[in-house]
Amino acid sequence: MRRTGAAAAEILLRAGGLVGPGVTTDEIDRLVHDLSVEAGGYPSPLNYRGYPKSVCTSVNEVICHGIPDSRPLCDGDIVNIDVTLYREGVHGDTSTTFLVGDVAPESVKLVQVTLESLDLAIAALGPDAMVRDIGRAIESHAMKHRLGVVREFIGHGVGTEFHSGLQIPHYHDRRLAIPLSYGTTFTIEPMLTLGSPEAAMWDDEWTAVTIDGSRTAQFEHTLVMGEGGAERLTVTEAGECAHDLVRAAVVSL
Repeated sequence: MRRTGAAAAEILLRAGGLVGPGVTTDEIDRLVHDLSVEAGGYPSPLNYRGYPKSVCTSVNEVICHGIPDSRPLCDGDIVNIDVTLYREGVHGDTSTTFLVGDVAPESVKLVQVTLESLDLAIAALGPDAMVRDIGRAIESHAMKHRLGVVREFIGHGVGTEFHSGLQIPHYHDRRLAIPLSYGTTFTIEPMLTLGSPEAAMWDDEWTAVTIDGSRTAQFEHTLVMGEGGAERLTVTEAGECAHDLVRAAVVSL
């Protein structure tokens, strides 16, 4: 899981370096596919329940599962790139929302707070952590900044299966007193919105969008529970990840 997570993180870093005005999400898809094969693996999304591409690219109002196409990214867009790599019999799942060119302040704030909510959720997972601790950390931070939390799509267990039975909601539900035991591998992937958090589906049966067209951002890590807390698995061998590119971009604005 560590090796596959590190490889997935490296792929996402490379894909993020391609993002810019005029680049198509099809180009990002081709890069992710080629890098997945070069890494000795396979892009998990490709042909998963009929999904037609090797990566998910979700632009602006697209919450998740956006299908790459020939539309060029435009100055001011935000785009989430969701990479999952299958290698050595396991999956590594990670995503980052990138800024495209000169992005409006409210969208920059959305991206920043979404990343902060992921960091806070991970920090909340000390010894004796429970699933409900994740949603509490995310939702309280989102509410503080008057952002919506998408409920239809959640984090999940991951390992030999792309999605296992473990469910990780990003909203607080005190009934979720489910222990995260030592060695459990799972994702946290909060999706926050500027407007309504309700989702609608396109006719392709994959693309989920905000019902009011408001922008949305997402960040994701694959993690494992250790003795002292949760460890990020989707970081490179040097300890880097694509989230660092976004932190640097936000700080520079």
